[in-house]
Amino acid sequence: MTERSYRRSPSRRRKRSIFGQLTAASIVIAIIAVAVLFAVTTITIQRQTRVSLSATVSTDLAGLIDIYATAGRAELLRRVNDRQEVVSLEGRRSHYLVADGAGRPLSGDIRRWPSLNAAMSEEGFVTLADGTEVYAQGAKLAPDLQLLVARQYDRDQASLLVLSAVFLGVGAAIVAAVALVALITSRHLAQRMDAVNMALGAAADGRAASFPAHLRGGDEIDEMAGHGARLLARQAQLVKAYKQVSEHVAHEVRTPLMHLDNRLGAAVRDRPEAPGGPIGQSREDIRGITTLLDSLLDIASAESRRGELAGLAEIDLSAIVTGLAELYEGSAEDADLTLETDIATGVTMLGERMQITRLLSNLLDNAIKYVPAGGRIGLSLMQGPRIVIEDNGPGIAHNQRERIFERFVRATAPGEQPGHGLGLALSRAIAERHGLVLRLGDVPCGAQFILEPSP
Repeated sequence: MTERSYRRSPSRRRKRSIFGQLTAASIVIAIIAVAVLFAVTTITIQRQTRVSLSATVSTDLAGLIDIYATAGRAELLRRVNDRQEVVSLEGRRSHYLVADGAGRPLSGDIRRWPSLNAAMSEEGFVTLADGTEVYAQGAKLAPDLQLLVARQYDRDQASLLVLSAVFLGVGAAIVAAVALVALITSRHLAQRMDAVNMALGAAADGRAASFPAHLRGGDEIDEMAGHGARLLARQAQLVKAYKQVSEHVAHEVRTPLMHLDNRLGAAVRDRPEAPGGPIGQSREDIRGITTLLDSLLDIASAESRRGELAGLAEIDLSAIVTGLAELYEGSAEDADLTLETDIATGVTMLGERMQITRLLSNLLDNAIKYVPAGGRIGLSLMQGPRIVIEDNGPGIAHNQRERIFERFVRATAPGEQPGHGLGLALSRAIAERHGLVLRLGDVPCGAQFILEPSP
């Protein structure tokens, strides 16, 4: 297991960054705002254009109706012919049609009556027979006479197209500016967040952590970095104090115990006693207490350095497991046990050689201790790394499987051996310190311990 697989770098690129999402959201909002403003402006201009056309056509129609009412039909026909070449101040060309009751032209340049009801003075956008698009209004002057006034609006459409092009150009520039500002800002924020994450990741891996300096006079990211720095400093103080207290207590307890053991040893030399005597038993108890203290300190040390890279190095796991197999082969033979091995070559990992050796030794010691004579112990190593130590001994009761790795918990089995119940707790602590998982496998007979990387 290499360093790259052992830990995840906090500075690696994420598939989804909150700052990237904010940038995308800003661009989308800008596009929607420009689109809505463009739609509102276009609709407003079109409505104003219709109102203007309607007013112009209605005014012209009203004037011609007055002429008919005061001067008669002949004057109306003459005035219509005169107005055909007039262009309004808005640049809109006029079109007229005076027709009989059946819609046949009497005067004007429009050759066919459009789909407008003159009796209802209907008005609206229509297309003339020659394809000209106009806004027109009709009126019925007499049972056999009707009048149509129309205005072209091509100039209005051209102006609207020009205005739309300018609006869209300005809108695109606004969206581009928003996107640029959002992108620059999000990258700057992402870099600052990556710096904070790298510092936290380094601290979690046991490396030196340096938080970025304040860049904007103490904004939220600077405040978070400050809290992180204080938190890590506080954690370091607590760990240091915990270590000092633990070492001090262990020293204060171990020292008088060693002195007591020495005095008991001197007493035995002065007054020899039979094997199994009280002094000998007392010395065994003292050694047991000392071993217990050492195991507790080792567990605490392993747990306090969980996930740290400090002190780890690339080790040849295949060589370690092979060496242990050779070492325990003799012990297995003495206990009338068979040790079977299946060790892959070239397996390496990031770890402490002595700690990994101690972890595997604890598991092998347990197997030799609990498997009765004539039994079998299996030791296998494969890439991953994945180590399996199994046996065909009495195994572990189902109701004890969840607690077997806790401190001072021992599996009850026939021919139970003395101990403090710390071996498996220490093994799991060492495994977690190396980013590994130590668990029980499901086998129909005996016990199976599996050591593999954390998921």
